[in-house]
Amino acid sequence: MRGDVARLDLRLRRRSIIWYTVGLGAYAFLIVGLYPAFKSDDSLDALTRGNATLSALFGATGSLTSPDGWLNANIYANFLPLFVLLTTIGYGAEAVAGQDESNVLGLVATLPVRRRDILLEKAAALVVLALPIALVTMAFVVVGRAFELRLALGPVTGVTAGVVLLGVDFGLLALVVGVASGNRGRALGVAGGVAAASYVISSLAPVVGWVRPLRFASLFFYSVGNGQLVRGLSVTALVVLVAVAVVLASLATVAFERSDVH
Repeated sequence: MRGDVARLDLRLRRRSIIWYTVGLGAYAFLIVGLYPAFKSDDSLDALTRGNATLSALFGATGSLTSPDGWLNANIYANFLPLFVLLTTIGYGAEAVAGQDESNVLGLVATLPVRRRDILLEKAAALVVLALPIALVTMAFVVVGRAFELRLALGPVTGVTAGVVLLGVDFGLLALVVGVASGNRGRALGVAGGVAAASYVISSLAPVVGWVRPLRFASLFFYSVGNGQLVRGLSVTALVVLVAVAVVLASLATVAFERSDVH
């Protein structure tokens, strides 16, 4: 029976993850393919030159026409995390609370599997769901070397890992809230709201003085908001993102073992 719960959940969400992956993969290929046409366009840099706030909201680091600035503004600072979060938060809210509301969880709980193992399998499924979108995007970015979009492989791998862990963390937050409240809508609202606040803090921290100290409370800062596409994912950031995942998975496990299942 080991792995059956995770396989079932992944099977139920296979269509959405396939379409999300295909959609963002096509978008990433378009962004990569367009770079040669825009890399010498000074008008793009003029949009943000002298306007640090607009540049921060775009997610641009330095020039918009540099390889890292182009990819940050068009993929890594916004669209890629968004699609990964849509996938993981949606599943995190559905995995327990949603299935409980639809009276499916009770059937799962009758399997000869401990509740702890059920929850851990759902957490493992969450990790698997976060991978395809990020990895396909990374593949197209690596292909971008043929389109004059040259970035070191190490930082690209690091920021990809950061996005995956970001998705896992917020998906687990939705899972914790869903287990504790038994309400799918509340899980979606809390996790989505915290993710939005985290994004805004990370984006505005470089240009708004009173926001800057708050950046250390933002998971976006540790995953994509601190020059990871240039410098890679730091050991500190990796430890923080993994530690948050471990704590949230532990909380979800304890809450699930004590919850009523319908």
